Amino acid sequence: MGKKSKKEKKVKGAEKTAAKMEKKVSKRSKREEEDLEAMIAEFQNLDAKKTTVVETTCPPPSARLSASISAHPEKDELILFGGEFFNGRKTYLYNDLFFYNIKKNNWVKSEIPNPPPPRCAHQAVVVPQGGGQLWVFGGEFASPNGEQFYHYKDLWVLHLATHTWENIKAPGGPSGRSGHRMVLSKKQLLVFGGFHESNRDFIYYNDVYSFSLDTFSWSRLSPSGTAPLPRSACLMTSTPDGVGVIVYGGYSKVRVKKDVEKGTIHSDMFLLKREGKDGQEKWLWSRLSPSGSKPPPRSGFSSAMGPAGRALLFGGVCDEEEEETLEGDFYNDLYLYDTVKNRWFPGVLRGNKSEKKKRRRGKKGGAEGEGAEKKGEEEGEEEEGASQGPIEVIKEIIAEDGTVMTIKELIPGAQQEEEEEEEEGEEDDEDAWAPLVEPCARSSSMATVRQGKMFLFGGMFEVGDRQFTLNDFYSLDLNKMDQWEVLVEMDPKTQEWLDESESEEDEEEEEEEEGVAAAAKGAEGEEESEEESEDEEDEEEHPAVEEAETLVDYQSRTEQYWTGLSRVNLGPDAKDKKVAKIALAMAKVFFEDQ
Repeated sequence: MGKKSKKEKKVKGAEKTAAKMEKKVSKRSKREEEDLEAMIAEFQNLDAKKTTVVETTCPPPSARLSASISAHPEKDELILFGGEFFNGRKTYLYNDLFFYNIKKNNWVKSEIPNPPPPRCAHQAVVVPQGGGQLWVFGGEFASPNGEQFYHYKDLWVLHLATHTWENIKAPGGPSGRSGHRMVLSKKQLLVFGGFHESNRDFIYYNDVYSFSLDTFSWSRLSPSGTAPLPRSACLMTSTPDGVGVIVYGGYSKVRVKKDVEKGTIHSDMFLLKREGKDGQEKWLWSRLSPSGSKPPPRSGFSSAMGPAGRALLFGGVCDEEEEETLEGDFYNDLYLYDTVKNRWFPGVLRGNKSEKKKRRRGKKGGAEGEGAEKKGEEEGEEEEGASQGPIEVIKEIIAEDGTVMTIKELIPGAQQEEEEEEEEGEEDDEDAWAPLVEPCARSSSMATVRQGKMFLFGGMFEVGDRQFTLNDFYSLDLNKMDQWEVLVEMDPKTQEWLDESESEEDEEEEEEEEGVAAAAKGAEGEEESEEESEDEEDEEEHPAVEEAETLVDYQSRTEQYWTGLSRVNLGPDAKDKKVAKIALAMAKVFFEDQ
């Protein structure tokens, strides 16, 4: 045999390096994941007590990011699951489930027995079979102090017709990860990329797995061609003909030296195409070079598949990284990618009809303005759209603690010229002069499309060291492209922010344990006062803490009970040492909550 080429050696070397890093990450993260398993086991224990489906009309979901929102395949409903909230001190993970009725404009919280544990940065895909199913894979759980992470590799399906959760246990699937992407391609779910992070190390993936919806089995694909570099949080969408998927952008990072990491925002684009007959299919990666106006580089954008084979990209953030600082510019623009024409173009809002009349009057005799109007309506070309010259209006909202949030809105640039025409315009056009309301700049929001409308919920943005997590809700008619409709306004009262504690290490540990109980309440997505009464009812079955009893005495007295409960949660194959460790942790969680 001939010698291997330099290119082949380089590829093999990269594969070996990735394999070593994955093994290293797995070993180091094993211990901290075992610690988090105790908390997850407690969540599952509380959920296991629910035996019936309870549906309640409720206010909109609480502020969150990195949840999933999906369109029901048969009804005019949206399905929101999970997510994350951080208030400056503690991280809250959710596993609550909400249904939004588009026609009635109302939310229903659905409490279904045995749901997946709390998580964020997972993926959810809706398929029409079996009366409609919501498939959920992976994601992450974090300790209340946000310093430890548990990455799921579980697969769940929500049967929408019967409102039942089912944990699908199929071997050979992807390793634990979050920030991956999953799409439906014919009768299989394709999973690509993502990352796994422990307290010390991290690894990004570019592998591809397929889950068959016919056989309920996993298989790892081995595509030929040049694959994208490892990454997370990319745009991934199926091609209209169903023979492949398109991947755009994403984020990854590397360690440049001890305690210093450097992030990379990807802006390349790839096609993963299926060739051959079913059962004998082969997969091929190829690079795409789209035309049009590509989005400026960013990460944390939201994406969804719109009508006419057009993928949607909204918002995101472009981080400017120094060695030990990180600042970001957040976006609230909309871009569309035509998967048929392989072309990007910006989504320019047209305004309502009365505004367009006045724009034409204001630009009377101006060929340039007329061309801008025409082009902006056809494709939203960046050059012509820019000639509208939008004017930025600043609106300030004061949060509960007095912090001022600055929200930007855009008014069509022709307004100043049109104001002169307005004096002689019709009275019924007066409402046209209201500013075009747009969602504020953000990242990690949730987007989906149903019946030609794009829906956008939540997300976050940062001001200095403070993070604002959102619970506002918008829709945009993609056929009219006139203006965003506000379905839920941002509530300043939800903008809780607590400065980081500077207490001693032992006090921080104490706060962390208290945070476990708070996180359990947070997983239900309710106010603390309501949760306290519910949790007390739920936990009456646990052995009560006796008066003046210490933690050690309580753990010793109730050891048999908690060991049995731990064994039930972990299964018969778990090692006795691990069962005992988690039993002590569960007892401590309960003791501290009393």
